[in-house]
Amino acid sequence: MTRQTDALRGLPSVDEVLKTPAARVASDRFGRPAAVAAVRTALDASRAAVRAGRLDAVGVDEVAIAALAGLNRDARPNVRAVFNLTGTVLHTNLGRAVLAEAAVDAAVTAMRQTIALEFDLASGRRGERDALVRGLLCELTGAEDATVVNNNAAAVFIVLNTLSKGRHAIVSRGELIEIGGAFRMPDVMARAGARLREVGTTNRTHAKDYVEALSEKTGLVLKVHTSNYRIKGFTAEVAARDLAALSRARGVPLVNDLGSGTLVDLAHLGLARERTVAEAVADGADLVTFSGDKLLGGPQAGFIVGRKELVTKINRNPMKRALRVDKIRLAAIEATLRLYRDPDRLAERLPTMRLLARSHAEIAAQARRLQPAVAAALGRAFAVTVVDCTSHVGSGALPLEGVSSAGLAARPANARKISLARLAAALRNLPTPVVGRIDDGALVLDLRCLDDEASFVANLASLPGAGDAVA
Repeated sequence: MTRQTDALRGLPSVDEVLKTPAARVASDRFGRPAAVAAVRTALDASRAAVRAGRLDAVGVDEVAIAALAGLNRDARPNVRAVFNLTGTVLHTNLGRAVLAEAAVDAAVTAMRQTIALEFDLASGRRGERDALVRGLLCELTGAEDATVVNNNAAAVFIVLNTLSKGRHAIVSRGELIEIGGAFRMPDVMARAGARLREVGTTNRTHAKDYVEALSEKTGLVLKVHTSNYRIKGFTAEVAARDLAALSRARGVPLVNDLGSGTLVDLAHLGLARERTVAEAVADGADLVTFSGDKLLGGPQAGFIVGRKELVTKINRNPMKRALRVDKIRLAAIEATLRLYRDPDRLAERLPTMRLLARSHAEIAAQARRLQPAVAAALGRAFAVTVVDCTSHVGSGALPLEGVSSAGLAARPANARKISLARLAAALRNLPTPVVGRIDDGALVLDLRCLDDEASFVANLASLPGAGDAVA
């Protein structure tokens, strides 16, 4: 007890700690009030450690260093870059699409300078912010008109609210989707004021089902792309072109929600073919909705393209202002869309397409180059081998389609029980967190999305104890 008492009495005062070099750095970097608060926190932690018997003595420099370390941790931003080695290119939890340099430059310009957001430079009068991208969207999709909101869920919502509030919205039971975050189509319909009229069964819906449901109470017919699942086997659905003809004959608009949506034929990248937005428009849909931050490879946005009279109604909806896109994203959207004017060089300029287009041979060669460095960083407790693996597009796009890839697998080097979860946590705690996946008794680092090898290797040098500490 005497030793503990002596240790407590020996704790330095706040003023003593503030005179140390580390505390002066803390004051210069973060301000004196923050430094004082951090010193007090460090002293409280030291006092608790002494009382718990974990410390016999605490020096003034130790407290100052602990205070500075705490301030540095608190100053670390919550929005941080990570190495996405999960194998999912458009990972919703990791921010989906990486923007093209042209989009980044455009966004920076919009942040740093005043721009003509809602100002018509030709007439000198007030303009519309959607006009910045309307022409490009119409050009690339073949639609009469276009508008943009902050994501595709918002696009679906405002379309339903504008065209089907208090009226029936007809949709196949097999298309009543739920996507991540508990986004359910029936719930969105209810919030939009539309009355759900589901037709058909889970696996089979026929044209007669729509015909029987159509009435004077119908506001629209909705076709939903089941982007994050597939129903296989004894199935039937009405093609968009046939559904468009049926709806048109009854004077009811057809809305085709593509979910992710693509402006180019993905078969050129070796992926399964998805109908493009232009094809959906050509099929006769009155409106087509799709996302900006998925297969399109831009910032988060929701696009609505189609008949001019319907787009005009949507733009007059008071909710449009609540769902509009800010100047920074509009700048990035415009720059991204302009890249699609040159489809032959799209994979060079748009990160999403470039990452999806990487060949297995290229990635496997990268894995062989990196294997020695990763093995050295993880230490003797793990065996690191080059493995073939399967990447995925992500964000609900092409859910059944894998893309051949390669990576590194870390497995326990011997029979001693080693926690892969602790290894994964240690990698996530690096200055630039590394996010992989645990699969089949190994921590797998899929390298499809790794662009900067040098930074990745340098980052591994911060792994504590050459990796042995995580064993």
